[in-house]
Amino acid sequence: MMVAVASGKGGTGKTTVATGLALAWGWGQFLDCDVEEPNAHLLLRPEIRHWQKVYLYVPQVNPQLCTYCGECAQFCRYNALAVIRESVTVFYELCHGCGGCTLVCPEKAIMEFPREIGVLEKGIVRGRIQFLQGRLHLGEMATATVIGELKRLVDPQEMVILDAPPGTATPLVATVEGSDYCLLVTEPTPFGLHDLEASVAVLRQLNIPCGVIINREGTGYTGIEEFCAREELPILLRIPEDRCIAEGYARGKTLVEIEPAYEMQLRKLLHHLAQTVTTDTGGPR
Repeated sequence: MMVAVASGKGGTGKTTVATGLALAWGWGQFLDCDVEEPNAHLLLRPEIRHWQKVYLYVPQVNPQLCTYCGECAQFCRYNALAVIRESVTVFYELCHGCGGCTLVCPEKAIMEFPREIGVLEKGIVRGRIQFLQGRLHLGEMATATVIGELKRLVDPQEMVILDAPPGTATPLVATVEGSDYCLLVTEPTPFGLHDLEASVAVLRQLNIPCGVIINREGTGYTGIEEFCAREELPILLRIPEDRCIAEGYARGKTLVEIEPAYEMQLRKLLHHLAQTVTTDTGGPR
């Protein structure tokens, strides 16, 4: 089963929950898909054993064949090519590697070559949990490409925990696609509610079932509960505002190391999700 842990914005405790789930389950795979700023390794402290480069295929124009018609630049929605008089400039940092410019070129003057944009790292946590993370090189834009290559390493026979990037844009979609369930970590504030609403809307478009985890509960704000009741979203876990958790996190400790009682709660939560997915679909996707 593949469970994504997401949030509409950073700082809600998403990685705290995701790493806690991985340790509570005790085996399987953990993927840090926040490839622009991966930080789960700071908590899980994996032993990295393997590195793998990620490439994006980008265009290279043959000036001997090019007639500077501009078809490639017209086609590119990311403005990665510019044709000025008898010159073609490729802005590689903007290229998403779709290959469209190669297809539309009437003179077949465009070839593609691999350009390194990131790296995948594979390791082990506590001898049983497979740890995988992606790192997008600074200045690169093709976040979804690195996430996609990272997810190719998923073993469908394992319990897989995905730590998704914050927000609701393309990196989130690339991460949660194909997941059996998505846990949305939020905080009881108006900002938390706003971003939760946006996240739920995206997941419903993708037809991915989701539930809510409220972190830092105890502010007195009831907007999250009201929204969940109105939208029939289950609140699966409540983590109270606790200075000990914040201090432990600042020292690089996971939730289950700070408060061991959460280990059983998180394990029960994953068992519950496995039963829910099996009941609703006849088996994990």
